[in-house]
Amino acid sequence: MNRSDTMDSVKQSAALCLLRLYKTSPDLVLMGEWTSRVVHLLNDQHMGVVTAAISLITCLSQKNPDEFKTCVSLAVSRLSRIVSSASTDLQDYTYYFVPAPWLSCKLLRLLQCYPPPEDGAVKGRLVECLETILNKAQEPPKSKKVQHSNAKNAILFEAISLIIHYDSEPNLLVRACNQLGQFLQHRETNLRYLALESMCTLASSEFSHEAVKTHIETVINALKTERDVSVRQRAADLLYAMCDRSNAKQIVAEMLSYLETADYSIREEMVLKVAILAEKYAVDYSWYVDTILNLIRIAGDYVSEEVWYRVIQIVINRDDVQGYAAKTVFEALQAPACHENMVKVGGYILGEFGNLIAGDPRSSPLVQFNLLHSKFHLCSVPTRALLLSAYIKFINLFPETKATIQEVLRCDSQIRNSDVELQQRAVEYLKLSSIASTDVLATVLEEMPPFPERESSILAKLKKKKGPGAISVTELEDGKREGGELNGGGDRGPDTAAMAASNASTPSPSADLLGIRSSAPVNTAPTSAGSLLVDVFSEAGPTAPSASVNDDGFLSSAPPSEDPAPPLSEADELLDKFVCKNNGVLFENQLLQIGIKSEYRQNLGRMYLFYGNKTSVQFASFTTTVSCPGELQSQLNVQSKPVEPLVEGGAQIQQVLNIECLTDFCDAPLLNIKFRYGGALQNLSLKLPVTINKFFQPTEMSSQDFFQRWKQLSQPQQEAQKIFKANHGMDTEVIKAKLLGLGMALLDNVDPNPENYVCAGVIQTKSQQVGCLLRLEPNAQAQMYRLTLRCSKDSVSRRLCELLAQQF
Repeated sequence: MNRSDTMDSVKQSAALCLLRLYKTSPDLVLMGEWTSRVVHLLNDQHMGVVTAAISLITCLSQKNPDEFKTCVSLAVSRLSRIVSSASTDLQDYTYYFVPAPWLSCKLLRLLQCYPPPEDGAVKGRLVECLETILNKAQEPPKSKKVQHSNAKNAILFEAISLIIHYDSEPNLLVRACNQLGQFLQHRETNLRYLALESMCTLASSEFSHEAVKTHIETVINALKTERDVSVRQRAADLLYAMCDRSNAKQIVAEMLSYLETADYSIREEMVLKVAILAEKYAVDYSWYVDTILNLIRIAGDYVSEEVWYRVIQIVINRDDVQGYAAKTVFEALQAPACHENMVKVGGYILGEFGNLIAGDPRSSPLVQFNLLHSKFHLCSVPTRALLLSAYIKFINLFPETKATIQEVLRCDSQIRNSDVELQQRAVEYLKLSSIASTDVLATVLEEMPPFPERESSILAKLKKKKGPGAISVTELEDGKREGGELNGGGDRGPDTAAMAASNASTPSPSADLLGIRSSAPVNTAPTSAGSLLVDVFSEAGPTAPSASVNDDGFLSSAPPSEDPAPPLSEADELLDKFVCKNNGVLFENQLLQIGIKSEYRQNLGRMYLFYGNKTSVQFASFTTTVSCPGELQSQLNVQSKPVEPLVEGGAQIQQVLNIECLTDFCDAPLLNIKFRYGGALQNLSLKLPVTINKFFQPTEMSSQDFFQRWKQLSQPQQEAQKIFKANHGMDTEVIKAKLLGLGMALLDNVDPNPENYVCAGVIQTKSQQVGCLLRLEPNAQAQMYRLTLRCSKDSVSRRLCELLAQQF
């Protein structure tokens, strides 16, 4: 294989034989000095040798990526020659007018093992190749044979996979999305399936998310009309992935409608997704309650305990929705056929808040009791136990029902019930109602205190349903993959015994449907009733001299450790990539991949870091430290959960960070990572992409209001302006996507010049709110921009101007 005069067929056979030997006994194949010779086989004139060599290199690079990184430039060069060739240039390797399709696919797959090329010329050549492949997909077919379209589409889908893997070229991402959108209505079922699957991943990119949303009607139609259940399931996955605050109600309504006729095999997963979306994007909590009750009505058998636990937790924590929930569930219980899960929710909510609707004669206390009791004999033992707890609550809420309820508790079917739990409850509740004074009864049976805010267990349930490996850096189940502990460590639903004997008192925190705040201990009250953090961040967090662990297992941010590596030379460049997006690959080398997903609401944020071991060798003593250098300690509060010290080969671990913005800031927190690989200590530091714009709340305003406020912010120090050369193509859709990703509201029909872009937003910090207005004036002819920012705080204007000038 190493001699230049060796016959091509022998080289090819040798490469394939070595590949087979390596797969059988990896330890026997020690490359060493052979590495460069194997890599240079990519330059061989014989295409068969190149094809065999790529298979070998792809396999070997998975174990030793650093050894084979020189293959990237050679692979790009070879790919460029193939995609720019005519079908007659490679006659022996042209398949139905497509030059070397198998070789092209293997090259594209090999490139997916590595990050984007650092060499600008190589990267530019690769981008040209990908653009050429996308252009060829638009050309009329050269043959009507299915083999031609299969070969052509195989290359296209591998190219799109590479574009998604890099997630760094906005134009290519949008073009890939548009190309996949054309396949959504293709007559070939397989193509529709693959298009839906790829678009699910594209929906996770900040650059292509808006482009994916434009196909919502087509995807909804696929959900309703596709014959193949697997295609329908991918359509449901894509709707889930493309969902955001602007289309949540439409998507949830369509998924609920589909649930009525959905295949039994996917109903449970659909129920979980509807529940997650309804909770995640609920602005109007009455809509959330309606959605979950509809979910129980339509697919009650597939509604797990986590779903109805969660709706009760949210209703108890939201004073403004309790009356509506009681009224709605009372009406739902009047249906002749009522699912048992609806009875559970009804029993719990009416037992707590039935007094809020008792003033209406149609829902008087006795009417409520009789309605619940009419379902009693049809229910299982756990539900009957819950209803008995609701009855004793009724005696406290409505003394006029005492005699009727005591008669029910006294009957033989209750106090002599064969089930010990039901018998004990009936006896104890009867005795409690008979001997306890009104004050004692009111104390023991007072309203349940708010549940500690914590992550929804529904997310963990969906993660488990998807199975191992379903969650990765590039898949956004995401947004949707916040699943962590089951309801903060214990899968505790609204327990019926606790319901009957609650006497704790906890201030009512605002509900956190994003799951940004973690659980506080049940017996620990937040430091103040108005605190948004619900004891996630300890009081000494920002100024603690060293990392400390709070009650939730989070480590407060610490000063830099004694021997951290200096931040990587490209740390600022990596930071700039995330100014206008929240998800993607933060860092990648031959050993480690670090992915990131983050969400922000007001002055709070939650960030998920995904550490992927790209080798087959275990990482030992794996530790991470988050620090806030200098003044940042008093400006930003960052807490992290500790990570597992061992990362197996090919495995991925997750770390959660909680972030609180105390005041405006310029610097970024530092992430230091240390681990041992093959005995050698690896030590690297990165800047975490936490920038001031992450805490924007978009603000809609009219043209008159915008310019009135613009004139008010007229002091020289409040304005920051920069005129600069365009760093990227001046594509309108890409500019809009970046401005939306910035976090501000993009205002239409405000600026007299329709070519200009204007935005408005308010930065939320713990200490103050900072109003910001933006005006971006592009000059396409000169390829220049003028960016102007006016903010109520001068330091914010300057920082935002610095950040944004690198984005366009």
